[in-house]
Amino acid sequence: MKVTIERAALLRALGHVHRVVERRTTIPILANVLIDARDGALTLKATDLDLEVTEKTVADVGDAGATTLPAHTLYDIVRKLPEGAQVSLDGGGETGQLTLRSGRSRFNLQSLPESDFPDVTSGDFSHRFSLSPADLKRLIGKTQFAISSEETRYYLNGIYIHTLEVDGQPMLRAVATDGHRLARLELPAPEGSSGMPGVILPRKAVAEVQRLIEDAQGDVSIELSANKMRFSFGDALLTTKLIDGTFPDYARVIPTGNDKQLTVDRDVFEKAVDRVSTISSERGRAVKLALTEGKLTLSVTNPDQGSAIEEIEADYDGPPLDIGFNARYLLDISQQLDSDTTLFKLADPGAPTLIQDRNGANALYVLMPMRV
Repeated sequence: MKVTIERAALLRALGHVHRVVERRTTIPILANVLIDARDGALTLKATDLDLEVTEKTVADVGDAGATTLPAHTLYDIVRKLPEGAQVSLDGGGETGQLTLRSGRSRFNLQSLPESDFPDVTSGDFSHRFSLSPADLKRLIGKTQFAISSEETRYYLNGIYIHTLEVDGQPMLRAVATDGHRLARLELPAPEGSSGMPGVILPRKAVAEVQRLIEDAQGDVSIELSANKMRFSFGDALLTTKLIDGTFPDYARVIPTGNDKQLTVDRDVFEKAVDRVSTISSERGRAVKLALTEGKLTLSVTNPDQGSAIEEIEADYDGPPLDIGFNARYLLDISQQLDSDTTLFKLADPGAPTLIQDRNGANALYVLMPMRV
């Protein structure tokens, strides 16, 4: 293999694929990135057997060929080369070594044969549709914070994506929950998504999709089957296995009869929660909301630190109500809302609370209360 490529193009492609590679792996080939040079392009591929990212970039190919190199080492080398540099790769194959040259720098890198590199992309995809980068970013960006990190409930370690009819209109819905909070967002279902299986997109894949969206130029093509999902971002391709499990019936935890409504200025509320939670304990993080007519009082009591209290104006005309929430969870949800005003729909101090934009946007959040 002999190929020359601009440092910037190689760094961009490596930046997308090398993140998939685990720092510690017991299978040597999984620490490497596959490099395939042919037809005027260099294709890079990395995988952890659950997730695979491929990117193609223009290059000057002298001799076609393929090999694999240590992903993180290669990325660090290219990252440290001067801007505007040309990078040449020479060797690989059966020799077991590849030489990287750039200016006066030269690196001899140990390679492994490309025949050992696994392929996780095989298989048919039953459904295909496209989303704009903005819609895809919104669909997963507004829900991913609620993904559970508890490995024993593995079926909650991702975003549940499915289609359904809402008031006669087909919608594409994303849901994530960790048992303490739930995030739900829906968009008009794109053409081709009708009848798709409900799938759980894993947390790691969600993070990589979010990064790749940032550089996406046109619509993102999405293909899926019952156990795999593929995203095409122009020259970058991400294929992931899906979580093999059943997502719980989330509709059961979304309250429908909460009759007490609290409306607050989102920015004022967010800053007040942030201030009073400064003295909360790391373990508790509880903030108490005391609701009375026209006023909301936020308070935190920490036996080791003291107490904090702040009053803000609010639109509330129900009976007085005291309820506690995890301050971090309140801030996470508040930061996802788009309008200037936040609407809380409450029932009692022990029941889940509904939080959404006052203007009725298509995002909805459920938060379980805490004892205070």
